[in-house]
Amino acid sequence: GYGAYRLVIFGAMYGGYSLYYFNRKTFSFVLPALVEEVALDKDALGLITSSQSAAYAISKFISGVLSDQLSARWLFSSGLLLVGIVNVLFSWSSTVAVFAGLWFLNGLAQGLGWPPCGKVLRKWFEPSQFGTWWAVLSTSMNLAGGLGPIVAALMALSYDWRTTLALSGSVCVVASFLCLLLIKNEPSDVGLPNIEPGPKKGKKGSSSDDSTLAELLLSPYLWVLSTGYLVVFGVKTCCTDWGQLFLIQERGQSTLVGSSYMSALEVGGLVGSIAAGYLSDRAVARVGLSQYGNPRHVLLLSMMAGMSASMYLFRVTVTGSSPKLWILILGAVFGFCSYGPIALFGVIANESAPSNLCGTSHAIVALMANVGGFLAGLPFSTIAKHYSWGTAFWVAEMTCSASTVAFFFLRNIRTKMGRVPKKVD
Repeated sequence: GYGAYRLVIFGAMYGGYSLYYFNRKTFSFVLPALVEEVALDKDALGLITSSQSAAYAISKFISGVLSDQLSARWLFSSGLLLVGIVNVLFSWSSTVAVFAGLWFLNGLAQGLGWPPCGKVLRKWFEPSQFGTWWAVLSTSMNLAGGLGPIVAALMALSYDWRTTLALSGSVCVVASFLCLLLIKNEPSDVGLPNIEPGPKKGKKGSSSDDSTLAELLLSPYLWVLSTGYLVVFGVKTCCTDWGQLFLIQERGQSTLVGSSYMSALEVGGLVGSIAAGYLSDRAVARVGLSQYGNPRHVLLLSMMAGMSASMYLFRVTVTGSSPKLWILILGAVFGFCSYGPIALFGVIANESAPSNLCGTSHAIVALMANVGGFLAGLPFSTIAKHYSWGTAFWVAEMTCSASTVAFFFLRNIRTKMGRVPKKVD
């Protein structure tokens, strides 16, 4: 039945994506040992890491579009295989140019991981379960990010960095074949009725209800989601990248408090992601999805408002003498309220799009989130340079508040993207 297949497929994707994420960070994990053997200056380190980031942003967008055209299981497994091969080749290399080239390829392969997962989840889970499983699957990144440094450190006790990378890559290669065997694109592949009814076929085998890319791009809701995601992801990145410096340089807090704030933010984020998926699924189960509005909007708006409120308190109430517990609480609350919407924007972009374009829809909003992440870098630090970190955080806070208000007024627009069948219209 569905239950057994769901468990196996979800387990394969969870394990596979944990390996994707671990092998995205292996360079960072083995860096202390690597620089002792290979002379790398700061420019070389920046080149290697930036090459991966640029490739990942491009690849994730292309992969989202491809996931609507190609088999999700083949796309996911092929990416994992390529990630493994690149890590093995990296372990045989010794020059900056080869390192950067291989890590660029790793970034390209990394982008093939998440979009197929979203496609498979939508095919195998009811709309009232989709958000929860999406959020739980996203914790594979937290798992790999948290255990990764510990695993790498334990391996470093017995092996050199080259062996660590080669072993890690080899596990990926083996796992890629297991994922190909265990993951199924949709229930009909194993003889079960599809949860999502398939569109009716018209002339020449094309689907009469399939939306075109132009119809998706002309949906105003796609751009409302994209703008909201840009702002939320950008503001979240501001706090994760610059929150420590604000506490240390302008509020006179210690480095320990700064790093503890970051840890609290990530823990809050983990809880927020799962809570957002579960609670919004309860809302969908209660009232269902319709052409206008979305039951997940109430929670999304509440969390965005919570982001603005916690940023205001962080900027105004924290001083050199503030209790450490208060700073940690603010970090955890901000993490909870920012990672929740990040999960929800992905879920809504996927479920609101026509089934033949759900990967493309998610790719577009995710690309806009990357733009937000970029704006949180140099533009944000430039404001801080000319004014102060406090002013820069005030700008982020106002932007988040304005976005929340705008989204509130647009919450009941038509949310079903693409073509609406005539009888439904």
